Amino acid sequence: MFDIEFKNVSKRYTRRTVEAPLESPVSLWDRLFRRRGHQNDFWALRDISFHVERGEALGIIGHNGAGKSTILKLLSRITAPTAGEISIRGRLSSLIEVSSGFHAELTGRENVYLSGVTFGMSRKEVSARLPSILEFSGIGDFIDVPVKRYSTGMYLRLGFSIAAHLNPDILLLDEVLAVGDVPFQWKCLDHIQQLRKEGRTIVLISHDLAAVERLCDRALLLSHGRIVCEGRPQNVTLEYQRSTLLASEPPEHAKGVSRKIECTRFSYWNANRADGDPVRPGEAMIVRVDYVAHETVPDVVFNVYLYWPSGYLCTQLTTGDRGALVAKGSGCVEFFCPIVNLRPGMFLVDVAAERYPEVIDWRHRCAALRVEEGPVVPGDLHMPHEHSILTSHGESCSVGR
Repeated sequence: MFDIEFKNVSKRYTRRTVEAPLESPVSLWDRLFRRRGHQNDFWALRDISFHVERGEALGIIGHNGAGKSTILKLLSRITAPTAGEISIRGRLSSLIEVSSGFHAELTGRENVYLSGVTFGMSRKEVSARLPSILEFSGIGDFIDVPVKRYSTGMYLRLGFSIAAHLNPDILLLDEVLAVGDVPFQWKCLDHIQQLRKEGRTIVLISHDLAAVERLCDRALLLSHGRIVCEGRPQNVTLEYQRSTLLASEPPEHAKGVSRKIECTRFSYWNANRADGDPVRPGEAMIVRVDYVAHETVPDVVFNVYLYWPSGYLCTQLTTGDRGALVAKGSGCVEFFCPIVNLRPGMFLVDVAAERYPEVIDWRHRCAALRVEEGPVVPGDLHMPHEHSILTSHGESCSVGR
């Protein structure tokens, strides 16, 4: 059964431009009395369809302005869709903004009761949950201070505590984990995990991709108001990282290259050379770079640079410092890696043909290399090793690798 269902939902906003200081009489009459001006229609969402099953945690990610917060505002009924249908089954609690739902002149305690009444609870029901809310928020005596005196962190603490402890069927969270100290963030993450175990439905918007992977069963990637990827959180976050980094500007040394040699294609396989077979940690990998040389060039070095999703250089494959004579015509370079010492994930690829200090060709973010899940090895790198366990008498009781 679906707790949330979007069917071909679109949301349009109208932006009005500021009129020039001197307007024609016709333009002024039109703006004042017909309430129309020069309008630009902005589509925050276009033809969005998805569902969230009961007890499922859905993560929504994307760049700023992709439409993430608009979805939560539609779910919270803060705004209505321009087109399409939205179905919600169950009591819904939302924390879309840090101070959402708070009355600035009321104390924290009074706002707890106000939120409970708004949620459809009796004063007795709110009173029963008040100790848990106060303990979780950790704001102490400030509970009886008007919330207009609160810091942003205190707003967050109380707001999350209220939203999470009113026993909602559906909990909506928008970037609430981006504010506050680290211990409280972990406290929130643990509580969300507990809500999941209780079968609550959760919709989480966050730029913290690790939190989305940890907390969510499924994820959506939005771009310009449309869903561009949906599935396992690990796959969706990797696609987000890939698309973001592939769109990055090339470095200065990649501009103005001579292109005497052009790197035309990057490909990779596992040791079986079977297309589609995954590359896994601890196994062998073959990397290939195809090229076309428009003239014979001496002392050429081919390099493959692998970057972490964060954009930092992870490692480099190279043909060596001395370089080789590359004859005119087409050819390829193959790198054989006997052991892949990389954690599972997506790595961005730059390919270059260089003749130090000259850069002949540099292909920035020309491909993505994916390492599939393999043996569970904590950390960023897999270190092949052997081991032995010796007793106090110097005898070996275990040998392995």
